[in-house]
Amino acid sequence: MTGLSLREQLLQAGLVSEKQVKQAEQSQKRQNFTDRKQVGKKDRNFREEQRQAELQKQAAAKAAKDAELNRKREEKAAAKARWAEIRQLVEQNRIAKPESDDYFNFVINGKVGRIPVDASLRERIVRGEIAIVRCDGHYELVPAETGERVKEREPRAVVNTSDKVESTPVDEAYKDFVVPDDLVW
Repeated sequence: MTGLSLREQLLQAGLVSEKQVKQAEQSQKRQNFTDRKQVGKKDRNFREEQRQAELQKQAAAKAAKDAELNRKREEKAAAKARWAEIRQLVEQNRIAKPESDDYFNFVINGKVGRIPVDASLRERIVRGEIAIVRCDGHYELVPAETGERVKEREPRAVVNTSDKVESTPVDEAYKDFVVPDDLVW
């Protein structure tokens, strides 16, 4: 009896009938089938959960990207609106530049700019009654109050003429000689 399976041994001993053996085999097959089905279902559920998580991650990334694009668009629109306001302020409050060979020189972004002026305009600029504003690539003269309103909207648009750049003297012999602010070059 050593080479026989448990089923055969039980049949020979008369402890079970053929019908009971077949029922046991069928129930075993059903159990294996449902187990495989459950494992497949669990696997499918796991894969579906992973896919859903990936879709959610992609949706969150897309939402963040869309929010960033919207923020940039809004910033551009706000900047465009600010520059439109500045342009309107400058056009409404512009002081006419005279036809003159005399120029007021100023430093902006490390470069020397110049604008035609007469003696009275130069004096008013030096006193701070007139501001120089860069708008659409040109320098315009506006009253100081308008210059302040422009500066509130865009500080880079207003040329700062009040700050004097301190330069170190080249030679000790000339340290007592100061170059005047209204020097025409």
